[in-house]
Amino acid sequence: MTEFLGIEDGRLAYEVTGEGPLLVLAHGMGDNRAAYRESAALLVAAGYRVATTDLRGHGESSTGWASYTRTDVAGDLLALIRHLGGPAVIVGHSFAGGAATIAAAQEPELVSAIVEIGSFTRAQKLDFGAVGSNARYRKGMLLLMGTGMVRSVGLWKRYLDHAYPGARPAGFAAHVAAVETDLRRPGRIAVVAKMGMSAPTDAGARLGDVQCPALIIEGTLDPDWADPRAEGAAIVAELPAGLGRLEMIEGAGHYAHAQFPAETAAAIVSFLKAASRA
Repeated sequence: MTEFLGIEDGRLAYEVTGEGPLLVLAHGMGDNRAAYRESAALLVAAGYRVATTDLRGHGESSTGWASYTRTDVAGDLLALIRHLGGPAVIVGHSFAGGAATIAAAQEPELVSAIVEIGSFTRAQKLDFGAVGSNARYRKGMLLLMGTGMVRSVGLWKRYLDHAYPGARPAGFAAHVAAVETDLRRPGRIAVVAKMGMSAPTDAGARLGDVQCPALIIEGTLDPDWADPRAEGAAIVAELPAGLGRLEMIEGAGHYAHAQFPAETAAAIVSFLKAASRA
């Protein structure tokens, strides 16, 4: 059941299922909380209380916010955790992965661990060499930049098709159709463009301030990086020593949690059990 939390000049939509330690799952830009439907169910079955939320400007959450940065989203996630009686583990995909870093650094008493999936957490530079040699990366970058520059829902749909390589998860077509319907509502694709143009420098600057365990998950076929493993390892390297761990999901693109929910949920549960024993 959808619930709403009012924050400053907007409201966030969320839903909570299960019992146990609290996990807050946040999707990436241009998506909605249904992207976690299968992985969330697996985490509930593993004994967790799982909250999935729509980011500001997405899904059932409102538009009209003053800005759409990772720092803003971090504040939203912390407000939701306080409302639900944290602390919590934050699982953030892509844009929200960077927000998870900021939230953990800002209020360590509210964030017990973070999981970042295909996360834009560090400042990015276009790899011109890879643009010429890596067709997957080249196409992904062109579609992402095109979506942001011309605010095209059609280009975003083409990016989603590219970012789910190989086998598609159950319900993929229906999910993309729901995302398209959402993004064609007034003001919605503009939010995606604003987020896409928001550099992750605010998140990268806080990596060294994180105090909790961190799991970085990358898909081996993620088109957003020329070398997804290298990007994940770089995030781990910028965290305080001993806190970060990298997990690769073989065959996954940018949406490992949706494309391979069982493997992603298993990696999260294994990480959290290990962290609880540490």
